Amino acid sequence: MIDPRPVGYVIGLLVAALGATMVVPLMVDLAAGNGHWPAFLEAAVIVSLTGGLIALACSNGVVERISIQQTFLLTVGVWVMLPIFGSLPFVLGATGASLTDAMFEAMSGLTTTGSTVFTGLDSLPRGLLLWRSMLQWFGGIGIIVVAMVFMPELRVGGMQIFRSEAFDTMGKILPRAAEIAAQISWIYVALTFICFLCYLALGLPSFEAINHALTTLSTGGFSTTDRSFGAFQGAPEYAASIFMILASMPFVRYIQLIAGTAQPFWRDSQIRAFLSVILVVVVVMSIFQMVADDRDAEASLREALFNVTSIISGTGYASVDYQLWGSFAMVVFFLIGLVGGCAGSTCCSIKIFRYQILLAAIYSQIRRIHSPHGIFTPRYDGRPVGSDVMNSVIAFLVLFVVSLGVLSVLLAMTGLDFVTSLSGAATAIANIGPGLGPIIGPAGTFAPINDTAKWLLIAGMLVGRLEIMAVYVLFTAMFWRG
Repeated sequence: MIDPRPVGYVIGLLVAALGATMVVPLMVDLAAGNGHWPAFLEAAVIVSLTGGLIALACSNGVVERISIQQTFLLTVGVWVMLPIFGSLPFVLGATGASLTDAMFEAMSGLTTTGSTVFTGLDSLPRGLLLWRSMLQWFGGIGIIVVAMVFMPELRVGGMQIFRSEAFDTMGKILPRAAEIAAQISWIYVALTFICFLCYLALGLPSFEAINHALTTLSTGGFSTTDRSFGAFQGAPEYAASIFMILASMPFVRYIQLIAGTAQPFWRDSQIRAFLSVILVVVVVMSIFQMVADDRDAEASLREALFNVTSIISGTGYASVDYQLWGSFAMVVFFLIGLVGGCAGSTCCSIKIFRYQILLAAIYSQIRRIHSPHGIFTPRYDGRPVGSDVMNSVIAFLVLFVVSLGVLSVLLAMTGLDFVTSLSGAATAIANIGPGLGPIIGPAGTFAPINDTAKWLLIAGMLVGRLEIMAVYVLFTAMFWRG
């Protein structure tokens, strides 16, 4: 039987730490004198005490090394428990949100999905707006650490291909996972601060600058206004695009850059592929706008660059309602949302490397058909792809498509129309943010949809953020017997 105490101990500490961070929005509301700070005080006390008690109750089960089953439980447990406790300020605060809406917003925040059920953001207390941004920032750094430390060891979705890269290749520089996590954290903080300074320099007020810096580097997409990034059109869109791209890169490459090794960054095939996809789609969408709508070249390029980067990285900002560009644009934005950025970044969705491995497998199979007696091995980044990685990637892709289809059907059964059901399922599983259609599109919110659909989307966000199989494995009898 699996001992849950080591898992409970870590989760308890993280919950207590989450409660402690509520002091920051508390101080913001206190300084603003808006009278909303007691909600954060009450939430901070409840969350910190509960987390502390959980950790204390499980402290007698602390071990040096946890098992693979406990690691799966910990990974999923963190992303279930933190949104539950992170939703408390929304229930107690000015929004007075229902449990469903509060949980939806918190899960969307910590999974960096960016879908929202709140309207009237411009009139919400600053503390609540900052808390939404903080949740996304925590989720961003959390998923990087999970992707670099846990997922490769759990052999989830082909992520094991990065084990040697993260630990063996850099063994002499950073021999321990804890050091890698610490280095990544410092880089994440530094990039966030630089992004904040850039937004300030480009004219954003300090409060908007810090909030959008937090949600840009986490590729989360929460904003402080109902207009999203449409309130900051112009030069800030270029800056945001740059930092969304930087956040979509493998953070282990930044560690290597700091260590004085730039070659791996420029030679990383997924980085080159990711940048190439953005370049091609931005050029196509820019030309399409100029030809179809007779738009100005600079505005077409800027809006295409920003919105394409936002969707492909899973950030989910919107500076314009790109649905007005026509059905071609809607199809393109739906498809690029299923691409994602690089492994080991704050991005979500399928991710570039899986497409590269799949294409390598298809190419090898075509060559086998042409030359039956030849030996052709799929290669990724110059290295042979093992059968365990290939099987894991294929299993992930199949489960992704099946999950997308099942969630779409379930959403349709709740009464949602076809476009809302399909795009809603995609935006949840791929953690993108806005969907398509008049309800949940870039100009809408998820507020009007029914509670049953919201809980289905909450489950979809969790499954998608944790690479699908990390969640599904908990529902197998073999896991619990092991």
